[in-house]
Amino acid sequence: MSKQPGLTRRQTLAISAAGFAALLSPKIVRAQNVTILRARSYSDIQVLDPAYRKAAPEDDIMRCIFNGLIRRKSADSWEWELDAAESIEQIDAKTIAFKLKPGIKFSGDFGEMTAEDVKFSYERIADPAKESPYKDDWAVLDKVEVKDALSGVIHLKEPFAPLWTSTLPTGSGLILSKKAVEAAGGKFETTVPAWSGPYMIKEWSPKQRTILARNPDWTGNKPDFDEIHILPIEDEKTAELGFEAGDLDFTWVSVSAIPRYLKEPPKGGKFVRKPSLAYVWMGMNVESEPFKNPTVRRAVQHAIDRAAVVDAAYFGAAETATGIIAPGLVGHRDKVLYDHDLDKAKALLKEAGLEKGFSCTIDILNKAERASAAQAIQAQLAEVGITVTIQQHDSGTFWSLGDEKSGEAWKKIQLLLSRFSMQPDPSWATAWFTPDQVGVWNWERWNSPEFGELHKQGLVELEPDKRDTIYKKMQDLMEESGAYVFLTHEAVGVAYRDNVNPGLWPNGAPNFMDFKKG
Repeated sequence: MSKQPGLTRRQTLAISAAGFAALLSPKIVRAQNVTILRARSYSDIQVLDPAYRKAAPEDDIMRCIFNGLIRRKSADSWEWELDAAESIEQIDAKTIAFKLKPGIKFSGDFGEMTAEDVKFSYERIADPAKESPYKDDWAVLDKVEVKDALSGVIHLKEPFAPLWTSTLPTGSGLILSKKAVEAAGGKFETTVPAWSGPYMIKEWSPKQRTILARNPDWTGNKPDFDEIHILPIEDEKTAELGFEAGDLDFTWVSVSAIPRYLKEPPKGGKFVRKPSLAYVWMGMNVESEPFKNPTVRRAVQHAIDRAAVVDAAYFGAAETATGIIAPGLVGHRDKVLYDHDLDKAKALLKEAGLEKGFSCTIDILNKAERASAAQAIQAQLAEVGITVTIQQHDSGTFWSLGDEKSGEAWKKIQLLLSRFSMQPDPSWATAWFTPDQVGVWNWERWNSPEFGELHKQGLVELEPDKRDTIYKKMQDLMEESGAYVFLTHEAVGVAYRDNVNPGLWPNGAPNFMDFKKG
């Protein structure tokens, strides 16, 4: 998880073009004589504790201020390289030995990074009592054995397929100072008790910007930029205006802008399109009337022309999805089980006693493509007598709707349109729809013990063909429930200044410490 399960995953308030332009005065840059990378993020930070992080943009910052044993390379394929580890080796299916590089310092008086810090960081996420939403990343961790100050062994209860794809090189693999976190009370949010990476947090102005500055204690490769200014700009169109005005050096753009930018990038800029791992779907709350009835849910599935919805929202720049697992990953399906069929939709509504139709709501994040998709869904459902009221929310409100700990809004959800980002392992797509995620990220409240068991099997199965079968079956179960209409994986458009060489993952996510001056 932009876990976009996504989560809340995606919380911030948009700032205007004028507002962020004022924050990026070139005069300040010259006066300080520092090199600054000005980057857009789609949300503000909420939690920088890896065990409780909420959104992908927080991961972008955490990778700059913390270290993991390994990290993802900036490349066109999903590869990893050593980070805090001097060496790491999988001895067998359940045993991984590591040795830390000497001299990695935590800020303050918290000393050198040790194997005890690795043990603390990983076992903390795995501990059910800590209630980390990322506990599944270390679901089969037995213990981390400390051999000496810098060496240790990760012992697993069972083989764990996602270890090298979506655990060790992600936020769940980051290493914190045990002493610092314990001194902070055992967890933290935006006040980081100690950092160790190439950057440190110099300033955080909520809803305005986060400033990262070079960490003077960092002994690894020196990053090119003295500072990175990360601005939470929720609206892609606002970000595009800022980039075209020269006020941003890096931004993701709206999917609708991809055709235009591919044809002609803004002056002084470059543009690249990347494949996305994210998935967009329409869900139905199976505990809400009339969607308690699976026949009604199936009718809605057949009433929606998925390709037309995607074209309306993304202007031909995105493909229609066949599930929640993107092409190129284990578990990707070739086709859906139930697709557009108006006659069948009408017959099913008649069977449910609702041939005269009914009224309902659809909750969406207040973004242009979500609004366009919702309007297309609204028009299509109207053809079978279903009147849909679109309820738009800012990110702070939307990403708490289905969370039972945030109030009782979850009781009112009927239809919802959502998007989750993910890591390059199929388990990161399925993790949010298990029974124990009901009331957390499973807002459809679909409770399938079989799905939950298959998710567990997929984590420990190392044979790719067998994993492929497991994850395809899981998506079949989702669709057979009637609670899900799979829409798109979108696409990622990345704009950057022509004097910047960005460090990017295959899906266009930024590795800010790898950005270079052109």
